[in-house]
Amino acid sequence: MCGIVGYVGSRKAYPLLMEGLQRLEYRGYDSAGVALIEQGGIVVQKSAGKIAILTEKLKDCDFVATTGIAHTRWATHGEPNDINAHPHTGMTGKIAVVHNGIIENFAALKEVLKRQGHIFKTETDTEILAHLIEEYYEGNLLQAVRRALTQVEGTYGIAVISTDSPEVMVAARSGSPLVVGCGDGENFVASDVAALLRHTNRVVYLQDGELAEVTPGGFSITTIDDVVVSPHLQEISWSLDMIEKGGFDHFMLKEIFEQPDTLKNAMRGRLNFGEATARLNGLNLQYDELRHIRRIILTACGTSWHAALIGEYMIEEYARIPVEVEYASEFRYRSPIIHPGTVVFVISQSGETADTLAAMREAKRKGATCLGICNVVGSTIARESDGGVYIHAGPEIGVASTKAFTSQIMVLSLITILLSRMRNMSYEKGEELINAINTVPEQVRQVLALNDDIKAIAEKYHHKDNFLYLGRGVNFPVALEGALKLKEISYIHAEGYPAAEMKHGPIALIDENMPVVVLAPQDSVYSKITSNLQEIKARKGRIIAVATEGDVRIRELADEIIYLPRVHEFIVPVVATIPLQLMAYHMAVLRGCDVDQPRNLAKSVTVE
Repeated sequence: MCGIVGYVGSRKAYPLLMEGLQRLEYRGYDSAGVALIEQGGIVVQKSAGKIAILTEKLKDCDFVATTGIAHTRWATHGEPNDINAHPHTGMTGKIAVVHNGIIENFAALKEVLKRQGHIFKTETDTEILAHLIEEYYEGNLLQAVRRALTQVEGTYGIAVISTDSPEVMVAARSGSPLVVGCGDGENFVASDVAALLRHTNRVVYLQDGELAEVTPGGFSITTIDDVVVSPHLQEISWSLDMIEKGGFDHFMLKEIFEQPDTLKNAMRGRLNFGEATARLNGLNLQYDELRHIRRIILTACGTSWHAALIGEYMIEEYARIPVEVEYASEFRYRSPIIHPGTVVFVISQSGETADTLAAMREAKRKGATCLGICNVVGSTIARESDGGVYIHAGPEIGVASTKAFTSQIMVLSLITILLSRMRNMSYEKGEELINAINTVPEQVRQVLALNDDIKAIAEKYHHKDNFLYLGRGVNFPVALEGALKLKEISYIHAEGYPAAEMKHGPIALIDENMPVVVLAPQDSVYSKITSNLQEIKARKGRIIAVATEGDVRIRELADEIIYLPRVHEFIVPVVATIPLQLMAYHMAVLRGCDVDQPRNLAKSVTVE
């Protein structure tokens, strides 16, 4: 979601801040702004729209400030306009604040401050913070921020500067990620390490309830209760090249084509061929505990929820353990039942998704063992879970998830094999699945070679406004994900359904103007899916089939065919996802959409 960048050092702050904001554009935003401590006081400049608009507005300015904060906003309180954009200042203009998150009691605080004479200019909850800090300010910015935050209910990641302390920046976090970047004679604050990587790879992730006082020479961390914290310095392994396009037109296309490598990374060192099982040491559970799991809950949001659905099919089919898949956004509001022997897996690319994090904390309160499946090392879910597995997909910049999704499926398949071999699966079956997994990267590479053919299909259908996606069994969640990708980036209305459910409603929509994407590999339900194809064809629906290489029968039923290499049924979802990603991408490009930053969406949803 919103992006924060802060700098304090000896270099000019403005170009560093704007460069950092540009690195965070992928997170999704609707306005941008910057606050700098100039000789005449704090200068605040902001505007609705893209960072380029703000850059153009300030192109003739020569800022000399060496301390500043900047922000990209994803609107929650108040429409996205110049006034509501961050940073915000108080009455005196001596304090400026940028903020990610939501202040839930802002209305009550606003009324109190109004009675004390404060006048507000915006509709935002963040402006309250600037006024509240100003109210408590008595010469020490850190203490003023600390006192103000004791009055706040909600989530926040903030950076604050003051004209009275031009070489001090205060940062604080509760529920919204924030990281301090450690340089030489300069230091940074950001909501995402991507903003800092050009200048430092040494970072400290703030924990909930911590404040950092940052100066050019260093920083100190204390809790909201003023207890000193020893910082845990980490080195980020991601390189700058990994967060750049590398010759591709869009980050999304680059990330689609990275999947042979990211899938290798997800399985590297985790395939135990000698024992026909998987090696997942990060789960932090003794094998005896894993062997006696009685029930598994998979909880996630969006694309990660679709991965969880695939995991449910895998684990129940092979490990014979009951699995429930829960929307993380609903999990804690329905008083979930957690029995002894229940393990909860929480799945999140960023490891910071607010709803998923809240679901994990609720499950832990009820006594469940909670294990994370996430991408970002050092993220909140990675730190707070009882154990887990990193997917090792590298930075994913495109808002619509691609490589993280397939890597999540890969990790879930490894978990399935591990649990299955501990319980009822034979060595021979385990060996069969391990070998199938090991072939996936090459099979994905073969599908990527069909890019031009898939683009040609997109050229035929990109003008359509409605699509139906159908799949059966483990490919039903793939249909859901394909539909989600299409609507996320092309704004075409699309729905995913179990193929058999089509005749219970959606069949009413089918005519010659309705393209239907059908996942039809030659698996155990192939005969059933061909019956569904006949039903569509009888109503003149246009069929785009994703089928198995060598399938001749499908030619009689489908208008367009994307052939997949013949793969084991266990890993069809990974391979079948690739053409759906490419088709959505090409349709979005043909419709002139902003593929990497689709409207109204954010990469990491850190508010509820």
